[in-house]
Amino acid sequence: MTDRDQFIFPRNRYYGDFKPENVVFNANLQEFAQRVNYICNLETSGKLPPDEAYEAIKDLWKQLKASKRELNIGETSS
Repeated sequence: MTDRDQFIFPRNRYYGDFKPENVVFNANLQEFAQRVNYICNLETSGKLPPDEAYEAIKDLWKQLKASKRELNIGETSS
């Protein structure tokens, strides 16, 4: 990655319980946060109407929720 890419798409290390599904979900969560930030900035600057921003964030949330479900994050096993 170039310095520019790291500036635009910052990633932080994962410090939690090291399981592959946790690492993948953490990456998905960071991407979700980054995209929500972009959408908020576009809406704040007037380049995206509020209803479109809301729908875009709602769609991203659904994707994150589906990711969590597919990775079985937060489910207790008996």
